[in-house]
Amino acid sequence: MLINQLKRALRFYFITDEDVPGFPPIQQVQSAIRAGATIIQYRNKSFSSRFFEDVAAIRNICKCNAVPFIINDNILLAKAVSADGVHLGQEDEDPTLAKRILGIQSIVGMSVSNKDELHHTDLSSCDYIGTGPVFSTRTKRDAKKVVGLSGLNAVATASPVPVVAIGGIDETTAASCIKQGAAGVAVISVITRAKDPFQKALQVSSACGCVPPSTVVSPWNDEFALIKKLIKNMPADPYLDVAPGDDACLLKSLDRPVITTDTQKEGVHFRFDWQTPQEVGSKAVEVALSDLAASYATPVSLFVNLGLPDYISDQIVETIYKGVKKSLAKHNCTLGGGNISLGLEVTLDLFAVGLGRDDIFPRRSAALPGHGLYCTGPLGLARAGLFSLIRKDDAFKELIEKFKSPSARFDAAHVLAENQVGCVIDVSDGLAGDAKRVAEASEVSIELDLRSSAFHPALVPFCEKYHLKPEEMILAGGEDYELLFACPDDVFENVKKKLPEAYYIGRCLEFQGTHMVNLPENISSFQHGKR
Repeated sequence: MLINQLKRALRFYFITDEDVPGFPPIQQVQSAIRAGATIIQYRNKSFSSRFFEDVAAIRNICKCNAVPFIINDNILLAKAVSADGVHLGQEDEDPTLAKRILGIQSIVGMSVSNKDELHHTDLSSCDYIGTGPVFSTRTKRDAKKVVGLSGLNAVATASPVPVVAIGGIDETTAASCIKQGAAGVAVISVITRAKDPFQKALQVSSACGCVPPSTVVSPWNDEFALIKKLIKNMPADPYLDVAPGDDACLLKSLDRPVITTDTQKEGVHFRFDWQTPQEVGSKAVEVALSDLAASYATPVSLFVNLGLPDYISDQIVETIYKGVKKSLAKHNCTLGGGNISLGLEVTLDLFAVGLGRDDIFPRRSAALPGHGLYCTGPLGLARAGLFSLIRKDDAFKELIEKFKSPSARFDAAHVLAENQVGCVIDVSDGLAGDAKRVAEASEVSIELDLRSSAFHPALVPFCEKYHLKPEEMILAGGEDYELLFACPDDVFENVKKKLPEAYYIGRCLEFQGTHMVNLPENISSFQHGKR
């Protein structure tokens, strides 16, 4: 989660209360989210396994409504329920260990009572701190000395991470805490023990400047009703005789069918705190169709098998499909059908069918000694965008957008096909790996030439900031989905007239005992399963 997103999420921080008869934590969370709570922490000092299902249910409510879910103190419980993070006290486990167990993108908070404690706390693995008590409180029996608004301001001014004010805060004091530099306020008993908890939560929400959601959504629970929603109003297509809805779709006969598959998995290929559901759906289609572009095939139909965890709502899935439909329409491709099943995380397994050209089908094995190696556009940008997201740095928006929203290069594929370029591969796993695949298939050696003209202007300042080499980002990067191709120099000159952004990136040689003759050491592209 980018730092600005985190600051917004910390605005109205609700913590559950295990000691309220007749008002269990799950109802507390439902009420708080209805009122506009932006982050939820589950706190239960007497937790045991009998509470596990309740925690999972709270997790489902939070994830359905895109509200980050934090566990107090218990790293293993946070891991077990796939929580978004954990909040630790000064005497609890190490934040670095929490990051290692929960993942680098997890949210780790730490209690820091005052400025003196701040100076003695290592926050290198922390994303925010909770400071207080700002005012006197009866919720926490072991609460430390009240710091007041001045103490809160001192911590907020000195802290390198966002600060959440906690302790005795209500609707009359929340705004004051925020004015003193707090990103948000944490509340417990002022809501849970109020005569009307929902109305009190609304008052706190208003004081924090939050807006309650128009609706609070629930997890999906009807496979067939959801399928009907997803296939509604799909565009017609001359190749599609029987549209989705039957046991199978019926495609017209294709003289040269081209088929490819791909998978997009939550936590591996995308994260919902990085991308909107619509962006996830759109990118999944672009990635799958990119293989058709690299085959000079016209997209015909796409099939999507969805794996959905029990915490995903119909609304989120429908929004994913808005992105799917957007990219399908962009490339004049239909949705042929698919399936839905329960899964541990959101997964899109895609199967795409295209119509190949009669005159040419490009292959990785068609590079010859003497051919130049060229690329249709800049490389390394998506990897830099991913690094920006991992570092929670939103300063490089162009790079982040390249990671989030790639585009299958059918425009470039058309130009290459018209010039009879016979060797093409889309760059999905980084130049080092994809160029090596060409070299291996063609039984040649490739000598790369990464001149500065290949460095996109947005990549250079990113590398300067993080002391990285642009060459390494280009070689090891992935998910750019540009087309890498080999052809004679005179053919490239004709290609360049229609694709002025295309550029020289290396040369194919007679095999010299190794497929990549000048690849720097310790450079490798992404591989699934490699740690």
